[in-house]
Amino acid sequence: MSTLPVIAAVDGSDDSLRALDWALDAARRRRAPLRVVHVRQYAAWAQPDVLTAGPPEPDQDSVLDQVRTRVAEIADRPAMEYLALEGAPPALLPELGSTAQLLVLGSRGRGGFASLLLGSNGMAAARDAECPVVVVPRPGREVDSEAPAEPGPRVVVGLQADSPDETTLAFAFTEAALRGARLQVVTAYQWPLQSWAMPGELVPVMIDQDAVESETRTLAEGFLAPLRKRHADVRLDLYVAPGDAAGHLVGASKDAELVVVGRHRRRLLAPARMMGSVTQAVLLHAASPVAVVPPEPGNA
Repeated sequence: MSTLPVIAAVDGSDDSLRALDWALDAARRRRAPLRVVHVRQYAAWAQPDVLTAGPPEPDQDSVLDQVRTRVAEIADRPAMEYLALEGAPPALLPELGSTAQLLVLGSRGRGGFASLLLGSNGMAAARDAECPVVVVPRPGREVDSEAPAEPGPRVVVGLQADSPDETTLAFAFTEAALRGARLQVVTAYQWPLQSWAMPGELVPVMIDQDAVESETRTLAEGFLAPLRKRHADVRLDLYVAPGDAAGHLVGASKDAELVVVGRHRRRLLAPARMMGSVTQAVLLHAASPVAVVPPEPGNA
């Protein structure tokens, strides 16, 4: 196991305290220290012409004191570290990923609009951090599930059969092993297939759907084979279905312990870091915590 810490970003909100509880469990499973970070933002950052009394002393942080009280009675808590930073959370939180094996935060903090499903801090961290980022949603999200799921702990991961992401899949296999959970791999394929006959006119392609699904399954199973061999202790279910990948992953998030998605590779004409539409949709709508895994440094 890596000796790098798991980091929980807190701001005193209920969302961040739920993320703290998730991070505590993750640190225990990884036998890693837990670093609890509070980024304190003051008016002077946003309004330079406003005079403020200045930040409190480093050891006078009421949010971190709240966390210390919350974890004091936990007998099997991991080694704990506490860090107070000053600045803009969307800028500082992603930087923490360079010294962590996992960054965990709630879907929303104290700021922002109550109607937001994902706050700016979560979006920035998931897009820019160098380590996997787990966003813990508020409870009570309702999703419709069509994928069959056996009882018991389950980790879900998306696989694009024609462009698989080994880094994301390896993270999902490891997470399933740590949790003693089944790994449900969700692969979607486009259907119905269409092609352009002339400008502005789409016509269906005369290909049998069963053949498309069979080819998609064969591609997925071929890529998964070496990973299954390396993680023989992980039970795997492969779910192949037509339609929208995001919709299938959101549906599979019902009662799952975690949904794992890749962030996005940089493209030649879009060199900035970005998240794909599937990843964004899963972050916004999944009922379970979502792990966003960055690509290998060479592909970032």
